[in-house]
Amino acid sequence: MRLNNLRSLRLPVVGLAAAALVLTSCAESERDTPSDADGEGGGGTFVFAGADEPQVLDPAFASDGESFRVARQMFEGLVGTEPGTADPAPLLATDWSNSEDGLSYDFTLREDVTFHDGTDFNAEAVCANFERWYNLPESAQSPDIAYYYGKLFRGFATGPDTDAAIYDSCETDGDYNVTINLKEPFAGFVAALSLPALSMQSPTALEEHQDDAASNVKTTEYSTNQPTGTGPFVFDSWAKGDRLTMKRNDDYWGEKAQIDTAIVVAIPEPRARATAVENGDVHGADLIGPADIEPLEDAGIQVMSRDPFTVLYLAFNQARKPFDDIRVRQAIAHAIDKDAVAAASLPEGSEIATQFMPQSVNGWADDVTTYDYDPDKATQLLEDAGATGETIEFNYPTEVSRPYMPSPADTFNVLRSQLEAVGFDVKPTADTWGDYLDKITGTDDHGIHLLGWTGDYNDSDNFVGVFFGQKQDEWGFENKDLFGKLSEARGVPTLEEQTPLYEEINRDVMDFLPGVPIAHPAPSLAFGPDVDGYVPSPVQDEVWTTVTVD
Repeated sequence: MRLNNLRSLRLPVVGLAAAALVLTSCAESERDTPSDADGEGGGGTFVFAGADEPQVLDPAFASDGESFRVARQMFEGLVGTEPGTADPAPLLATDWSNSEDGLSYDFTLREDVTFHDGTDFNAEAVCANFERWYNLPESAQSPDIAYYYGKLFRGFATGPDTDAAIYDSCETDGDYNVTINLKEPFAGFVAALSLPALSMQSPTALEEHQDDAASNVKTTEYSTNQPTGTGPFVFDSWAKGDRLTMKRNDDYWGEKAQIDTAIVVAIPEPRARATAVENGDVHGADLIGPADIEPLEDAGIQVMSRDPFTVLYLAFNQARKPFDDIRVRQAIAHAIDKDAVAAASLPEGSEIATQFMPQSVNGWADDVTTYDYDPDKATQLLEDAGATGETIEFNYPTEVSRPYMPSPADTFNVLRSQLEAVGFDVKPTADTWGDYLDKITGTDDHGIHLLGWTGDYNDSDNFVGVFFGQKQDEWGFENKDLFGKLSEARGVPTLEEQTPLYEEINRDVMDFLPGVPIAHPAPSLAFGPDVDGYVPSPVQDEVWTTVTVD
């Protein structure tokens, strides 16, 4: 998850002043009205600041972290994660098993669960959701709409990728048993079901309020005003450019939320988010900049880090010279002092990377080729390649903070000085986030560039498969052997069989060197001293049922 795959909004009314108004109005409201009249939970309001607004409230069409943040409060999937980990755990399904060939998955469903509109959650509802995704019209199949379903299931019932689709059918066996059949094995299937994009939604609400064939499915009544799941919070209102408000679901099947109301606001700048927490304008905030951590802690603010489940990398566009020369790519790798980059621009707790996935992911290999910081060797490699003094374009984003890249300009400046020290002439090219992503992922008009990834779930394909599974403009190379190995590994039915295949793939990738994995940053969150019960998750599966505000 690139958190945000879409253009970053610049909201004129969202910031410190708006956040302060939100918290002030909440406090006044709570003084006037008993916060917990029914005796459930501890009451009160929790105000949280993200870096952007949600893009859409129908999780099937979401691919950005801010949309996922609110979706996790209102929706649930068949599978969740163990708190504080990326490991799959029962949620709306209490148990599951799969056939030996990896083509059928049987799920036992949780009973006595209803959607927010009163519709029963059962096997028919599960099949209705799977069939909806598979039968999305071609107008809703593009990666900027149904990104995750398309990536994971490879195609739809209609459209250009029909033959590649791996979903086959959904079968019910009574009210609380369902079987999902696939056309090809997908060992990461269960883990992938923890994604908010594959959440269960009320078939009744979808039929009444959603139009999957609309010219813009992200602006329909359902996508903006009628999201209906089974989660511990229900949608209340969304004043775009101001706040999104959710209320506790008092009919929730599980542990009910402690707070009455959850409000999400957007504060784009990291320093402004930190200031908002310190001033008490919001109760909590995500993506705290590394430079703000110590001052916040000195001020008595709680700072928490997620376990690293990210990767920050410097990528090479091999469609451009001189990056098609392995000696130049090796020279760049040896020119980089990763420890210095981490110290200057990444939060404490970040881990230095040796490959394009964290060590906690299945298939990480302990014997990949490494490229130690060695400026002399980098200089010699450039001389051997005849590239000493070569001018190279270095692309980086501005006005953005991502979990894997909290301060892009700081990271760029350290890398630029290291590359210039070994003989490169660096030409900086900066773009705002939306334009940057369009350029890097949609054209070959770029050189080396900074980018990264936050893992969606614990599966190797969600890292190396995303990056290197097919030819992409970002990397500019075609390596049929690597593409073939990744396709083979994805279709192996068990994780045990996958492990040696992905270990070999990681070795191949680091020999081929399409880029330099720099670090696995540990994103930081901040909370006021009156907040308790927030449980950070490496995949941001952070549901606010246990949060309290004194």
